[in-house]
Amino acid sequence: MTHRQLPLALRFPQGARFDRYAPDGNEAVVAALRAFAEAPSTPGSLLVGASGTGKTHLAMAVVAAGSDAALLPLAEFGTRAEAALSATTARTLVVIDDVDAIAGQRAAEIALFDLFNRTRDGGGALLVTAPVNVPRLGLVLPDLASRLASLSLLNLQPLDDAARRRVIHARGAARGMDVGDDVLDFLFRRYPRDLGALLDLLDRLDRETLARKRRLTVQLVRDVIRDADA
Repeated sequence: MTHRQLPLALRFPQGARFDRYAPDGNEAVVAALRAFAEAPSTPGSLLVGASGTGKTHLAMAVVAAGSDAALLPLAEFGTRAEAALSATTARTLVVIDDVDAIAGQRAAEIALFDLFNRTRDGGGALLVTAPVNVPRLGLVLPDLASRLASLSLLNLQPLDDAARRRVIHARGAARGMDVGDDVLDFLFRRYPRDLGALLDLLDRLDRETLARKRRLTVQLVRDVIRDADA
């Protein structure tokens, strides 16, 4: 039986799956994460990538594809991070998203160090995501830095704008939407270029084109963005 633990009743987006990640240039990393989700190897992996490369999407995809997994998104926890880390029991797989969120917080770093040891001693593995490699994280606990440095390193490369446009166009076509160059130009001028944010907006546009019985135009995109900000 598959068990997935998301502490504190966090929302688990249905779209956070491997088949919804655009792997252009990152095919080897995605393949490694798929294999890791099916058979986590101790001590685990460190997934490094800049903002917008899809680290959180892939972290959630690993949890969705694996079994007996816990997901701890430290940036979302804020001041609750230490408590969440301390409360998490050893599991087959523990996924720590945004480890940089606790960098410099000694008590939270100790809690993660203890969780790392509990997981390892129980035969489990960790997947940790970070925007930069361990020496640049600004950790204050040398033992935690050593533990994280022992993880297998996976580096995500960012997609360029041309690749992001191809992904948006292809995803829209799969939904029956014609995402024209005028719409793409507008999105890339006026909306965050984070691919995850763009795909979330595309989901919303898909729903709105159906609900409003309108084709996808720049004006519709303006209306949807304006309504969301209202």
